Amino acid sequence: MAEKKAGIIVILSSPSGAGKTTLVKKISLRKKFKISISHTTRKPRSTEKNGRDYFFIKNKEFKKLIQNKKFLEYAKVFKNYYGSLKEKVINKLKNGENVIFDIDWQGTRQIKNKKLKYKIITIFILPPSKEELFKRLLKREKKDKKIANERMKQFKEDVMHWKEYDFAVINDNIEKCYKLITNFINLKKHKKSTVLYNRKFIKNHVDYLVN
Repeated sequence: MAEKKAGIIVILSSPSGAGKTTLVKKISLRKKFKISISHTTRKPRSTEKNGRDYFFIKNKEFKKLIQNKKFLEYAKVFKNYYGSLKEKVINKLKNGENVIFDIDWQGTRQIKNKKLKYKIITIFILPPSKEELFKRLLKREKKDKKIANERMKQFKEDVMHWKEYDFAVINDNIEKCYKLITNFINLKKHKKSTVLYNRKFIKNHVDYLVN
């Protein structure tokens, strides 16, 4: 059993551009919530800083960390590697800090399969529409249509993994979405019973997104 005051793991996943990184940053402002800063082989965007947003490293260094089994989870997404160092995460949890992950469904599966002694809460973020998602991607990628189109090609596969998560929410308004997520975390953290939500409504929305 985990220590009484041990932290919990909160995972946010979404198709690229649905807003999970913004939500993760908002949640991290809450008391005792810390972001798990991933290592990645991709190049930083103009607004990103090494050690704050990601640890930006070379392919060779990343593969060495894989060989040495240093990652709690890692995945290759859009030709780049992303991974969370196990030791850093476990130390935070032992110190009573809740660790938030901004990762995809591949990493989520890996963490769940590790059978850790810490509570895990998984949340999937959906965009209000494909059109809005494309607009957000263009804004983020500085109007680079090629990159935005690449992300959209992956969208259909990514979005179908919502069923593997404890909770799914549509990010049509960041403040509303944040409140729904934090309410769900509080309920899951303090109650042992299953927290229900309208899965049929989410399924209908996913059908709308992929058709």
